[in-house]
Amino acid sequence: MADFDLISIGDSTIDVFMEIDPQEADTFCKLDDKECFVSFKYGAKIPVKKFTRIAGVGNAANNAIGSSRLGLKTAIYTILGSDNEGREMKNIFEDEDVETKFIVTESEKRSNFSVVLNYSAERSIFVYHEERSYNLPELGETKWVYFTSVGKGHEALHQQIPDYIKKSGAKLGYNPGTHELKEGLDALTPVLQACEVVLVNREEAYELVGGDILDIKGLLLALKKIGAQIVVITDGRDGSYASIDGREVWFCPIPLESPVVERTGCGDAYSTGFLAALAQGKELPEAMLWGTMNATSVIQYIGAREGLLTPEGMKKTIEKWGSFAKAKMI
Repeated sequence: MADFDLISIGDSTIDVFMEIDPQEADTFCKLDDKECFVSFKYGAKIPVKKFTRIAGVGNAANNAIGSSRLGLKTAIYTILGSDNEGREMKNIFEDEDVETKFIVTESEKRSNFSVVLNYSAERSIFVYHEERSYNLPELGETKWVYFTSVGKGHEALHQQIPDYIKKSGAKLGYNPGTHELKEGLDALTPVLQACEVVLVNREEAYELVGGDILDIKGLLLALKKIGAQIVVITDGRDGSYASIDGREVWFCPIPLESPVVERTGCGDAYSTGFLAALAQGKELPEAMLWGTMNATSVIQYIGAREGLLTPEGMKKTIEKWGSFAKAKMI
C-alpha cells in the first residue's frame, strides 16, 4: 500500500500582494486586448490601496495544500530557508495536514519571496528565487507525483524524477515553471516522456513546442507526441482543453459570471483539482470540471490558498457553477 496519494515537488514562497488604484497607473493594450502593459511614472512614489501577506504558497505548496484539502494524503519536497519565514511555512504545511518529512532547510539561505502587483483584477509578479541545491530524497511509495516550478540548480531533478517514476510505478503530473521553460524542450524531454499528465497554459505550450503551431489542437498533438499520456492546456477566460489520444479533444468552459477578485494561483488550483479527480478515479471530463471549479473558487479571493476547496466545497461549487462548465468533445 502506498504511503501517500500524492507528493508535490517544487519551490515554496512568501507572496506579498499590493493592490494598485487604477488611477495611479496607465495601461496600454494591443487591439485584441490579449497583451497589455501597465506603466508607472519613473521615480514616483506609488500609493498602495491594500496590502496582504501570505506565506506557504508557490506552485508545489498550493498543490500539496489543495490536494490535502480535497482528501488526498499528501507530502511535499521543497527547500526552505533557515529563517523565520521558512519555519512559518513548515508550520503552515503541518496545519494543512501535509507531511513535512521531505522538507529540506538550507542553512544560511533565505526563503523565496514574491511581490504581486494587483491591478484591475489582473497581476504582475516580481519573483525572488534563492538558488538551491536540489537532490530528490528517498520518497517511499506514492500513487502520484506532481512536479512543478523550481529555481536555478534543479537540473539533477530532470533525471532523478523520471528514474523514480520508472522504479516506483507512480504517475507523474508536470507543470514546468519559468526556469524549466527557459531551458527548452530538449532539456525537459526526459520528464515529459515520464508523464501521465502535462498541464500548461497556452503561452507555456507555445514556448515548449515553438515553431509555427498556434492552434490548440496542434499544440495538444505536438505535446502528446513527446510522450505524455494526457495533455491539458488552459487558456484563461477561454477555458481549458485536454486530450488523451491526440485526436479527441475535450473543451471545458469557465463560468464567466463568477466573481473575480485576483487571479494568482488560478492555474495551480486547476491542476490540483484535475489531478485530485484523477487520483480518486474520475474520468477526464469530470477532472476538467474539478479543475475549473477549484480555479473558479480561488479567483474569488486574494492569494492562491484561501479559495482551495474541500470535498464539500467542491460539491457546493459544482452545484452553483457546474452547469456553466460542462466538458464536451470538440
